[in-house]
Amino acid sequence: MESGFHDHHSSDTRMVLLTDSEQVRRLSRIRAALGRQAEAMLVSDNANVYYLCGRVFAGYVYVPADPALKPLYFVRRPNHLAGEQVVMIRKPEEIPAKLHERGLDVPSSLALELGALSYSAAQRLMKVFTGSQFTDATPVLRHARSVKTEFEIEKLKASGRKQTMIYNRIPKLYREGMTDVELQIEIERALRLEGCLGQFRVSGDDMELFMGNVLTGDNADNPSPYDFAMGGAGLDPSIPVGANGTMIQPGKPVMVDVNGNFTGYMTDMTRCYCAGRPDDKAVRANECSRRICAELADMGRPGAEAKSLYERARAIAAEEGLEANFMGFHSHAGFVGHGVGIEVNELPVIAPRSRDLLEAGNVIALEPKFVLPGIGAVGIENTYVVRPDGPMECITGAREEITDLV
Repeated sequence: MESGFHDHHSSDTRMVLLTDSEQVRRLSRIRAALGRQAEAMLVSDNANVYYLCGRVFAGYVYVPADPALKPLYFVRRPNHLAGEQVVMIRKPEEIPAKLHERGLDVPSSLALELGALSYSAAQRLMKVFTGSQFTDATPVLRHARSVKTEFEIEKLKASGRKQTMIYNRIPKLYREGMTDVELQIEIERALRLEGCLGQFRVSGDDMELFMGNVLTGDNADNPSPYDFAMGGAGLDPSIPVGANGTMIQPGKPVMVDVNGNFTGYMTDMTRCYCAGRPDDKAVRANECSRRICAELADMGRPGAEAKSLYERARAIAAEEGLEANFMGFHSHAGFVGHGVGIEVNELPVIAPRSRDLLEAGNVIALEPKFVLPGIGAVGIENTYVVRPDGPMECITGAREEITDLV
């Protein structure tokens, strides 16, 4: 299969590190989603810039809706990038004049990433393009990115293989007397040594997390302000999520949901471990989670309603007498799955009010989890690819049973 990236080194001066054909595939999706909403789109969010170019830079990608016109790259930093379509600028106010120099008019309508830009940045750009009508590029880009090319899927599979390898190694990282934080540090070290980039890229500015989440005991039921499936108190109120220094106790499950970003595209996987025999309730809830994942993977075909997957997951939890524990106990997450890729919270969203329909090429993390008071959090999470026919393909392969740490 054709590689989507040109062979390159970090000092490569080429603006676009995607092959021509790979970039055309992505631009075609964006232009199809943009339709007649605007004559052009201006992109500056790091995740979207990376999607369009295969690299991150400070500046703007200008994408004309007309497929006969190539994108322009208005670059502020770094200053070593070169190419026919590269235009060096110091500030966005220079863009209209640079367009005129290339024989292009300022667009009468322009799509901006209003869902990602700050108010001041959006206002500044609107003043730059005086006379233009503005629309929001954010839903266009999110929808376009939700369907992955085969090249993107291969990047995700590569991340999944590395993440699976580290998860299988976790029992060897555990030592008796460890806290959740100490175990997480060892897992993070193993991930980084294997090439994990460490970056946990999240869409929006209301969620943040360092490398992942390890939960044990009642800390699993500590509510977090972030829209993650599981919470945890964390180590400091400045980032109130995840491990909080709880000692790992015999018989208490340890839920591990840590970074799968090895390629710029991240897989999402959760597994549970236990030092000694876990409580029977924990085993039963974990098996329920496995059942939900298996059934939803079979339902997850092109055209399926995302909300129907959520409803089936909740119904299975109710059948097993675990509805009160489903996706939390004192605080419940409002979803059971989500798209993943360059960011960890992409479309589609598997939630009760979701209007999303699954498409071939969607990559979805399913994470039916349970919080059992006095015991802890249990359940699995896998990353799946929606295929044109047949059930979803799982690309995270670590052992799904609760695994003994000793």
